[in-house]
Order: sequence, then C-alpha cells, then structure tokens
Amino acid sequence: MIDRRMVVLGLGASVSGAMLASRAAQADNAVSKTTAYRFSFAVPSGEPIRLADFAGKPVLVVNTASQCGYTPQYTGLQQLWSEFHERGLTIIAVPSNDFNQEPGVGSDIAALANKEYGVTFPMTAKAVVTGSNAHPFYRWAAEARPKETPRWNFHKYLVGRDGYIADVFASSVEPTDTRVKTAVARMLADG
Repeated sequence: MIDRRMVVLGLGASVSGAMLASRAAQADNAVSKTTAYRFSFAVPSGEPIRLADFAGKPVLVVNTASQCGYTPQYTGLQQLWSEFHERGLTIIAVPSNDFNQEPGVGSDIAALANKEYGVTFPMTAKAVVTGSNAHPFYRWAAEARPKETPRWNFHKYLVGRDGYIADVFASSVEPTDTRVKTAVARMLADG
C-alpha cells in the first residue's frame, strides 16, 4: 500500500531540488556570461586596448616587467607574435610593478621593450595584476582560475575565441614552449 503523504513529500522534495538546481544553474550562467571581452586596458597614449576588438580570436595576456630575470621572454613573445599574429593571435603585454621590477613609466616601458627586444605587439599602461586593487581583467581571471594567478612577472593567460580563459602558463614557461605554441595553434585551427 502506498502512503500518499510520502508520495506528496517525495514529490515536494523533487520539485524543491529541481528548483534549487535551476537557481544554481542560473547563477552559474550569470557568472559565466562575463568574458574577457568586457575589459579594456589603458595605454600610455591613445585609445585603450579593448579586448572586445579581438572577439573570436585568441589573446595572450602577459604581465611584464623590464628588470626581471624573465624579461628576456619578450624575445619569445615577439617570436610567438611573428609566427601567429597573421593567423589571428594577439599578444598584450601588461607592465606591472607588483613584484618591484618595473620602475619605468608610460611609453618609456614600451620604448625599452622595443629597443632591447624588438617588441611590436601591443603594450598597456602599467597596471596592478594581483590583489584587491588589481586591474578588473586580473580580478576576473583570479575568480575564474583562483589557483593560477600571477605569482611573478611573465605569467600568461591564454584567452580562447569564446572569451574565456583557455589555458594558463606560469612565468617559468617560455612563450616559445611547445605547450604554448600547441595551445595557440589548436585555437587557430579550430576557427
């Protein structure tokens, strides 16, 4: 014999569970709707770099510094830019003094990178990349990948064609490393 109270209670629990699951999914969708395309970076002079301008293309965002042991990675970033830019890759360097290795100001940072390493890819104005005062892109990235935030200069976020972080490469991973080049090539091939 079926106890009607149990059926009603069971049905009520199922409906409540479904409603809670639906609300959780809606909340997840609200959070996941924010993509990198929402953000822009100031530049020393001129119009800001709007990530929305690169929608549908992979973007490598790298926090940089001119007095760091990893500073020679500018050469590798330029090589990556030269190899993949025509196919759609954008590299954006974000100079930061978070680790006390970027004392430069404004366009002097870009001029040094160009003179010493031949950098021709876009560079932003100096920005904070860690903590509560971080640039909004970096706060968003920290929420999306909390265990993969910049711990030093030349931390690399690869933003996929969909505007979400597709991969993260620590400072020690050279821009010309097979892992980076493979991830970029795969994204470009998928488009």
